[in-house]
Amino acid sequence: MNRAMRRAVPVALAVTSALLLAGCAGGDPSPTDDPSASPAADACQEISSGDLSDGVEVEGEFGEAAPTATFTTPIETDELQRTLLIEGDGETTASGDVVDVVISMYSSSSGEQLVSQPAQLGVGDETLLVGFTAAIDCVPIGSRTVTVAPAADVYGEQGNETIGVAPGEAVVIVADVIGEVEPLTPVEWTENVPEVTFNGDEPPTVVIPDAPASTELELKILEEGDGDTVGEGDTVSVKYQGLNWATKEIFDQSYPGEPAEFPTTGVIQGFGAALVGQKVGTKLIVTIPPEYGYGVEESENGLGGQTLVFVVEIEGTTPAQ
Repeated sequence: MNRAMRRAVPVALAVTSALLLAGCAGGDPSPTDDPSASPAADACQEISSGDLSDGVEVEGEFGEAAPTATFTTPIETDELQRTLLIEGDGETTASGDVVDVVISMYSSSSGEQLVSQPAQLGVGDETLLVGFTAAIDCVPIGSRTVTVAPAADVYGEQGNETIGVAPGEAVVIVADVIGEVEPLTPVEWTENVPEVTFNGDEPPTVVIPDAPASTELELKILEEGDGDTVGEGDTVSVKYQGLNWATKEIFDQSYPGEPAEFPTTGVIQGFGAALVGQKVGTKLIVTIPPEYGYGVEESENGLGGQTLVFVVEIEGTTPAQ
């Protein structure tokens, strides 16, 4: 993976920051006259099912990555459709909620699976592409939805070459809405903290000790900043390095080069929790057990079931709208 792609599609940010944000990873989506493209923040989007979304068959256990979606290809549409495949029995999602979701995306032309992994998405989050907010909007917790999103509601006329979406191509989205995210606060990290040496714009040097990984979300402030405080849902600018505790190897980083930008609600839970409440200018290290990272089961990116370590430099924050 080249350096530019690391900044655009950092593993630490799950799928949401690079693939689901409006204007990211493939350019601004094309303008649309569909009123659902700019839903009121406190109202449900008006989304109907249709022949296309009803025609998608999905196999696989609820909440597990990589379900199998079968449908007639190619799909060509300029209409947003959503079908409720499994109706949950929990509370209905509402604007402002942050939910745990397994999000899977498929090419409308080939039927090929493009992405499948857990993520945290904000209901009514206007920084997300409409096709993805539609998948989780106003549905009971425990639901599985299938959404057919036209190009105008995802990657527009530019497509997304990073994941294989052609210019002007629609996508099929399967979303398992697992539950609402409860606030998570790290505890102070005092034992077996890795040694960190910062090297300016170059990658920091991190020495992970030969010790068992922590089973808790733990954080240590290496240098406290004095800038604005990061709030829940803020868009932050950070430099980071991610390591696997077991292998001691770097799996992704933004060094050297420009910092990454993303909302705190658009990342794995432990990563976002480490940022909220911190001040701009802070340097920190956090250890994230599997349940707050990529889950306890093996995952396609190889990080499921792994304890992760992130060194982070917070360079800026912009309050959520």
